Amino acid sequence: MKKFFLILAAGVSAAWISGCADRNLEQPYQWSQRASAFESLDAGGTAEGFAADLCVIPADESWDDPMVNAEAAAVFDLSDKDVIFGKNAFRRLYPASTTKVMTALLAIKYGNLDDVVTVTEDAVITESGATLAHIEPGDQITLGQLLYGLMLPSGNDAGAAIAVHMAGSIEKFADMMNEEARSLGATGTHFVNPHGLNDPEHYTTAYDLYLIFNEALKQPYFRQVIGTTAYTAQYTDADGNPVTQTWKGGNWYMTGERETPEGLTVLGGKTGTTNAAGYCLIMAVQDEAQKEYVSVVMKAGSRPDLYANMTQIIQKISN
Repeated sequence: MKKFFLILAAGVSAAWISGCADRNLEQPYQWSQRASAFESLDAGGTAEGFAADLCVIPADESWDDPMVNAEAAAVFDLSDKDVIFGKNAFRRLYPASTTKVMTALLAIKYGNLDDVVTVTEDAVITESGATLAHIEPGDQITLGQLLYGLMLPSGNDAGAAIAVHMAGSIEKFADMMNEEARSLGATGTHFVNPHGLNDPEHYTTAYDLYLIFNEALKQPYFRQVIGTTAYTAQYTDADGNPVTQTWKGGNWYMTGERETPEGLTVLGGKTGTTNAAGYCLIMAVQDEAQKEYVSVVMKAGSRPDLYANMTQIIQKISN
């Protein structure tokens, strides 16, 4: 009975302290999903709350800034666990290729980067406007290399190849994505594919993207990939012939097409664009004190507008 009381008290305290007890959340955390977090009590007889290491926004809270005209946006201070700005952070929106953050996370967290992947027909993407790494069925390429093809040119074909290698099919990999999302508390998210091509049942929120990206940043290889502006992959085709490709990233701050606000350094991130999703970007930045932040913009009206919105919100870091 004493153990049960301590577990229950810890859970209630964590909910109120972290803000997770807000009744306006569309899908509040379920006890059945969180109970395991309190099973191991420390020597002091208390358990750390699920959100103790996360930035938390009450569901009904939003900052007013007329210069931020994207559908949703947010900035999270990873060092102080503080929210600097938020607009519609819990609104469900299409994520486009920011989906690939989850794909990369699963590949790095549960895969073997040295595995040689045989590209299958699932990697043939014919949708108009789809971005590609230009891999072909029968190509032999390592999982580690595929991650560069996934994140730099935003290769939907690379995403499909990773999914089939990891789970055997696109559908089973989507199940893995959704299971990981639930484990991270991303309750406003549902994935149906590894790349973000539009589907009515494929959605997330700015806050959930932060949760996923924050977890991915714990992986050194993820940081290495997103911090790269160009990568040359060498692998073999179906006939054993050598293939060399150079993939380049599209983050305007990192390519010099947009000036980063003074005092900040962009560590890397992921863009995403479809007609339904608009223009999206999630990225990590660092200030002069080495403190890190995650910033998200979803559904901006154009690429220049996307970066205008992002510049507007990350400037708030130093304000």
